[in-house]
Amino acid sequence: MSAIAAPNVAFLLRHPAHFVALGFGLGLAPAAPGTFGTLLAVPLAAASRLYLSDAAFAAAIVAMFALGVWAAEVTGRNLGAADHGAIVWDEVVAFLVVLFFVGTHPLSIAVAFVVFRFFDIVKPPPIRQLERAFKNGFGVMADDLLAAGYTLLVFSFLHRMAT
Repeated sequence: MSAIAAPNVAFLLRHPAHFVALGFGLGLAPAAPGTFGTLLAVPLAAASRLYLSDAAFAAAIVAMFALGVWAAEVTGRNLGAADHGAIVWDEVVAFLVVLFFVGTHPLSIAVAFVVFRFFDIVKPPPIRQLERAFKNGFGVMADDLLAAGYTLLVFSFLHRMAT
């Protein structure tokens, strides 16, 4: 398949990996698809907290990471860009990691969201280096996990300062 500048609904539905990698269609947003992908994690986390134990929630995140490695690899190859902006499953999974730890309070979620988006966009070291080193599905998924780690460090610091 040749490179596609802007995937469309036909591309989304062409392969199950595309459907996953593009966040069930949120990656098709004309502006800020990563932000929309990040927001998808909020209802997924809420449902996970309602229906899963913490262990099952954590296991689900690991499974979604593995699924994302495959989906991002296939979709990136088909789009002609390893980390195409429409691929948002990496944001979904990474922000689920953040939400697992920050809890359910709306203010906590909002602060974590802003901090995560900051790190995902700015990509301070070593996030950008990891992104450049791995031009595959693993690299797409892993750089956002580092952004999640930075987010959790900042969130922990803010929480500690507030108490």
